[in-house]
Amino acid sequence: MESTMSAASDHYEQQYLELMERIWLGGSERVDRTGIGTRSVFGAMLRFNLADGAMPLITTKRVFWKTATRELLWFLTGDTNIRPLVLQGVKIWNEWPHARYVEETGEEIALDDFVQRIADDEDFAARWGDLGPVYGKQWVDWPTYQPVAGGLFRKGRGINQVAEVVESLQKNPGSRRHIVEGWNVAELNRMALPPCHKTYQFHVADGRLNGLLYQRSCDVALGLPFNLWSAALLQRMLAQQAGLEPGEFVWMGGDTHLYLNHEHLIREQLTREPVGQPRLDILRQPPTIFDYRIEDFEVRDYTPHGAIKAPVAV
Repeated sequence: MESTMSAASDHYEQQYLELMERIWLGGSERVDRTGIGTRSVFGAMLRFNLADGAMPLITTKRVFWKTATRELLWFLTGDTNIRPLVLQGVKIWNEWPHARYVEETGEEIALDDFVQRIADDEDFAARWGDLGPVYGKQWVDWPTYQPVAGGLFRKGRGINQVAEVVESLQKNPGSRRHIVEGWNVAELNRMALPPCHKTYQFHVADGRLNGLLYQRSCDVALGLPFNLWSAALLQRMLAQQAGLEPGEFVWMGGDTHLYLNHEHLIREQLTREPVGQPRLDILRQPPTIFDYRIEDFEVRDYTPHGAIKAPVAV
């Protein structure tokens, strides 16, 4: 495939498109966990300025930013069951519990029918809708254990990493420990999917909050547009809660890949020109970072190209 990129642009999205092209044209072709196959590079970086309401919202295809926002707000509740997402029409996590249900029961139920049962039946959802201790559980309730007699341990009070970061940003902004970590080694085998966007770190300089996200694994075509939005949004929310202005958002990827069955998406997207400079307004400041609602966020000047559908690798 020859390069389809247009002339270089200073639009913030150009670096995303250049990463996509570099992976597709020069990435190492590999067999992956899903069996689909990828082209992959190791180690990538993107940088975005969040001043004046700017956000890294991809415009060369429509990104459903409200869906990504609802997922982030769900993470902040610490919930790990898909039912609250299903009831909001958010489909991001449906495939994993569906696959587990089919494997364990042998019932070849269609995905849409499974999701409808999750919505209609709380008991069914409690049994089959849980994802294990994924992102939100680690973010706001990282487990601790206290020693008791006989060399045994009992579960202690969970650690709310997000709340601790807000407090540390307010009281000790110069700290190098403003970190939210999702990679709990002891609980990985209980998770539907080990965390891909695993480590967040924040940095205060000159009254501005900078943020960094490290992803161990990144699906550039489908996942990364959501990851960029969600991480930048979390940074904006933290900045508001800490009384800081948003600064730079840095994204870093480990295994950064494109799935081979996404070729149609990649080819189409690389022919498109970025358009516009969307802005995010946060309409109120709630009492805590855990009290935001979807109605608190408004995006202006977002007129993207159309969506491009592609299958999710489970």
